[in-house]
Amino acid sequence: MRVIMMGPPGVGKGTQAAVLASELGVPAISTGELFRAHVADGSELGRRLRALVEAGEYVPDELTNALVAERIDEPDARDGFILDGYPRTLAQVDALAQMLDERGTGLSRVVLLTADPDVVLARLHARAAEQGRADDDPEVVRNRIEVYERETAPLADVYDEQGLLARIDGSAAQEDVAARIIAACRPD
Repeated sequence: MRVIMMGPPGVGKGTQAAVLASELGVPAISTGELFRAHVADGSELGRRLRALVEAGEYVPDELTNALVAERIDEPDARDGFILDGYPRTLAQVDALAQMLDERGTGLSRVVLLTADPDVVLARLHARAAEQGRADDDPEVVRNRIEVYERETAPLADVYDEQGLLARIDGSAAQEDVAARIIAACRPD
């Protein structure tokens, strides 16, 4: 099963991707985690990524696409995966479709987690206090939400037209959200 987890920053994509991945026995692939791993290694690529992440900007499509293509070719992802944080632009939607087509497969489901903006902001502020992530700074959070609304939210329509989209309220209790996602991802 190949699933995309979409939604605004702080809605719980990473948490729910991990739960679904465990349920399905496939890896959860977070572009944010891929980026942070490169930042941590201190390479030239890592320094470039750090500047973008700390500003709350999106990483250029060609770079993100290459990192995702490399990751989905790893042995643990051959039978499926949960993508968290990708695609974020229409160009990435097209790139992912091409990647999957070249591998003779396609998407199974796209889960759009939704939540009231106040819930999202409260979660992000709590996470910033707990984890100290640079991309959870209040100004960066506002920018990330604006970029999401402008760039990523419109992708839901693309996947809805393809009959792949499942809208799930992400503001409910984690267990309830997980149960709804698992039900939405079960084959008909």
